[in-house]
Amino acid sequence: MEKFEKFTGVAAPLPIINVDTDMIIPKQYLKTIKRTGLGTALFSEMRYGDDGAENPDFVLNRPAYRSASILVAGDNFGCGSSREHAPWALKDFGIRAVISTSYADIFYNNCFKNAILPIVVSPEELALLMDDAERGANATLSIDLEAQTISGPDGGTIRFDIDPARKTALLDGLDDIAQTEKKASQIDAFEQQMSQTRPWV
Repeated sequence: MEKFEKFTGVAAPLPIINVDTDMIIPKQYLKTIKRTGLGTALFSEMRYGDDGAENPDFVLNRPAYRSASILVAGDNFGCGSSREHAPWALKDFGIRAVISTSYADIFYNNCFKNAILPIVVSPEELALLMDDAERGANATLSIDLEAQTISGPDGGTIRFDIDPARKTALLDGLDDIAQTEKKASQIDAFEQQMSQTRPWV
């Protein structure tokens, strides 16, 4: 899995609450099991009209945000059904981090499994970051996972909390399987002990 250490990118503002996974990636795109190719369908019902033409008012279609890699979003982001295609689509578009005040649990967990950093901030901090994100070409944020900080274009810094185990997994670029494999020797030792003390198991 791709490591997440220090990262600077354009932040796109999405001041909408309760953005559910169907808004992130509509159900008609769930037929694939590939993690690539979904970026063009990200937020498709907001990005495109019925004729397939781009909606010029949607934030990711504006010139300044076409290469956005950070999303500053409203409360309860990623609610709705538990489709892992939602973080797949975000990652394939190029989103490395999402900043909000709250997330749906399943979406939040799926982000870590796909090398996306979901950051939780206070409503007051979100308002400041949303203001930074609305600066168009100057809407650049820097995220330092090791230091657990977000730095804005004016030099202001916001600290965020994260579970230590999740932080280590992102810093090392380890998914669930890779984290388990790191403990292979401990697992082998446990199995050997079990075979001796409880051979009937």
